[in-house]
This record gives sequence, C-alpha cells and structure tokens, in this order.
Amino acid sequence: MHRRGLITGLAAGLGLLGPAAAAGRRPAPLVAQGVPVQLTLPPPLHSGSRLVAVAPGTWWENPDQEARLLQRRCAEVGWTLEVPAAAMGRWRWFSAADASRRAQLEQAWADPATDAVLCVAGGWGSARILEAGWTPSARPLWLVGFSDASALLLAQFRAGHGGAVHASTGGDAAQWQRLVSLLRGEPLPPLVGEGWVAGVATGPLVVSNLTVATSLIGTRWFPSLGGCVLLLEDVGEAPYRVDRMLTQWRSAGLLQRVAGIGVGRFSWRPDDVLPGDLGLEEVLRERLGDLGVPVVGGLPVGHGRPNLALPLGRLARLDGSRGQLALL
Repeated sequence: MHRRGLITGLAAGLGLLGPAAAAGRRPAPLVAQGVPVQLTLPPPLHSGSRLVAVAPGTWWENPDQEARLLQRRCAEVGWTLEVPAAAMGRWRWFSAADASRRAQLEQAWADPATDAVLCVAGGWGSARILEAGWTPSARPLWLVGFSDASALLLAQFRAGHGGAVHASTGGDAAQWQRLVSLLRGEPLPPLVGEGWVAGVATGPLVVSNLTVATSLIGTRWFPSLGGCVLLLEDVGEAPYRVDRMLTQWRSAGLLQRVAGIGVGRFSWRPDDVLPGDLGLEEVLRERLGDLGVPVVGGLPVGHGRPNLALPLGRLARLDGSRGQLALL
C-alpha cells in the first residue's frame, strides 16, 4: 500500500447502526470464538450532531477544497463538521508530530459535544499514534476512516468498543447516502460481489486494509478473528506482496479461525505482473480458497469507487453461494 496512493476521498463516511440500535443505545450482541461479546454502540447521529475532522496520518492533499466539500455534505443532512486548524497541518510526511496527532484525536474524543470523528487524509501514521499511547476511551463514539486509519479502527474493535466504521466520505451521492442511512439506523441492501467458495457464515464483521492489518499482527491492537467474517482490501501491492502477506496470516493461524472471508478491491500496477506470474485474483483465490470457509470476492469496498461503508463488530452474514454480504 503506497503511502500517498491510498488517500483519495478518505475522510471516512459514517454509519454503523442497524434498526435495533437505532431504537436505543443497548449493546449489540456478537459472538467471537463462541464467547458472547457486547459492543456498546454510539447513539445515531441526528440533526444537530457535531463531527470533528482529525488527520491521524499524512497531511491532507487539498485541505481547503476537501474540507469545504465535506462540510457542505454534512450540512445538507443537518450535521456540523468542525475542521480544526491542526487537521490541516503539515509536518514532514505527517500532518503533525506523533504527540500532536495523538492529542488531536484525544481532544476530539474527550469533548462531550463530539458525536463522531472523521479521519481525513490517509497515507501513513495512525499506527504511530497507537505506539504513542492513544487508547479509545470507554465512551461510545463513531470513528470513521479506512486505509491507514484501519489501525485505529482495529484497535477500537480490539478494545471492545463499538463505533468503528470502515468508510470514505468521497464518492458519488449514492455512496454518501449509504453512509447517511447507516448512521441513521436505516436498513441497507447487502453488498454484492462474486461467490468464490460456497457456504454461509455469520459472525462479527472485521474490515481492514491488508497491509495495515498485517503490520499490527503480534501487537496488542490486533483483534481476535475467531468466528469473525473478515473482509480485506488493498491498493498498490503487487501480487507477490499480497501472496507474502497472506502466507504470513496463514502461517500464524489467523485465517484458519475465521468464519468467512470477503475480498474487497485490490489494485496494482500492470507492470507489477510479468509474463508467467500469478495474477492477483489467482493469488487471492489460491491463498483464501482452501480454508474450508465461504469466500466472496469482488465486493465494492476499499480504495477506488464505490467504497461502501461497513461497521466493525456488527453481526454480518456472508453468503458464498450468492456472492453477498449482509448486515444483520
């Protein structure tokens, strides 16, 4: 995953509630490794909700233009988006030094008026905030992002907190509307891909960039995947590098414990594949197809468009026969 090649439209979209959660704030029952888990979800956003933008990694490419667009989108649905000056900063290849980026996130989270945090920009740096000591507080709060921000989302899920959303605020009106609908607790249609391995799996949903998640293996921020429906995506990685990462996951026993696997968008440069090489889809099918669990490929998630919002920890059903992923 190239540091600058993964940030297009990244300010993460919002949404993560099912109809049951919309009716109240009660915890969402989940099951992982046969053990019930309770993730307390934040309340749905509503007219007047306050959102705060944070740049946890690399600096924002076009901060003025992108901030105005994001603020306008939020205003159209009745939300207010605050973009602090710190979110528009620039220091080396980060938006600010590690301690400052950690402080940005902690300040936004600690403010009782904050209803959601949007991770803008992307690139690289979120894992350094974890290393610097950031820990999600017990207060349920929406944390929205993808790509580099996957490190924060995984840490939030690992800590047992609901509210992590894998999403982008970029894209067309339909993509944005899905985010709005998710956040308002409205039912959503399933994502449609291509069935690679037949079968049906149900479990808590875990969504991440493959490179970022691989970098967290062995750390205290990597969640247990037992009984989960795992969905991975990536960008700018040659097939042999994806092969290497998935081989590590297999060798570590991580993929053998999942209930099912979804494959989002993987993209690479054509010159990364030489004549006679394995293609990327071949690698994905070979490394994921013999695990004895359902697999759905081609899901509209990840870098590029559409990048449809999905919640971490939400109970989901993966249907490898019909090629669908549905939130329950």
